[in-house]
Amino acid sequence: MLKWLKVNSKVAFQHYGIDENKRNEYIKLYNQYSFDSAPFEHLEEVLNIADDNFIVTHRDKESTLFLLEKFNLLHYFKVVVSVEEEGFDRKPHAASYKHVIKDYPIDLVIGDRELDLIPARELGIKTVAFENEAIDADFHLENYADFKTHVLPYL
Repeated sequence: MLKWLKVNSKVAFQHYGIDENKRNEYIKLYNQYSFDSAPFEHLEEVLNIADDNFIVTHRDKESTLFLLEKFNLLHYFKVVVSVEEEGFDRKPHAASYKHVIKDYPIDLVIGDRELDLIPARELGIKTVAFENEAIDADFHLENYADFKTHVLPYL
């Protein structure tokens, strides 16, 4: 399923024949029963490097905050933007990124899907493709442990 979700949730739902009208119901169940362990090894090391961290997500804000709190990560993030809740066009539209840039500079965007990185490239921001060699990015990482050696020296 992850392969399809890396495209986007709509494509994944279509692939598995899940009714789009029940999307929110399925997403809430997924959030409730997934993520038993921390999301990514060495993630906190990378979050500690940046002065400010931001999340721009299609996920609803409630579930995003729930997961960040569950794994004690919320304190790392200055801003959490949920595009659906805050009325921005969905990525790859750059409106949500422009919203963050109004108040904070963004030097780097990390994403695992092409649509995460398109707005960053449009705005001239360096990009990192995480666990996805197939997408266009300035850098590619399979593990956050490699961030300090594969990305940081080039920023």
